[in-house]
Amino acid sequence: MVKVTSTSIEGVVILEPEVFSDERGYFFESFSQREFEEKVCKTQFVQDNESRSVYGVLRGLHFQWPPHAQAKLVRVVKGRVLDIALDIRKGSPTFGRHVATELSDENRRQLFIPRGFAHGFAVLSDEVIFQYKCDNYYVREAEGGILWNDPALGIDWQLPETDVVLSEKDKNNALLNELNLY
Repeated sequence: MVKVTSTSIEGVVILEPEVFSDERGYFFESFSQREFEEKVCKTQFVQDNESRSVYGVLRGLHFQWPPHAQAKLVRVVKGRVLDIALDIRKGSPTFGRHVATELSDENRRQLFIPRGFAHGFAVLSDEVIFQYKCDNYYVREAEGGILWNDPALGIDWQLPETDVVLSEKDKNNALLNELNLY
């Protein structure tokens, strides 16, 4: 069984699995299609991704342009991140607002991010292994990005700016108001 908690933005939810622990270790069901569809929404994940990063790495804020937009179910297997889902749906009452939640190997939380959101995370531990399921295939030509420190977003990444490590691509992402979003 999984506990599903709504967030301040409709459609973005936190999932917490029931964990069974004893002297041998622990066990939990990390994903059940049937339970996900009953408690969250009907979707079919078609691609699983995994990344490894070290402290200070900030990945994001990434999205895919329609018709290649992706919903994601994300989780941390090792370490700890601050995970961000940013609403980029033009006309949405929560456009430009974000949900921030800590995901870790200790809390075992997962975050579901619907289509129409940009996503990013900052690594708060020495190392992190991060996994995500996507409901649409990645298409390089459809990728987009929003600058992580866009002042209009007001995101506290919980890292000193001097510790932030970015890819060249993420250093050159656009401000939210520069994009002609859907």
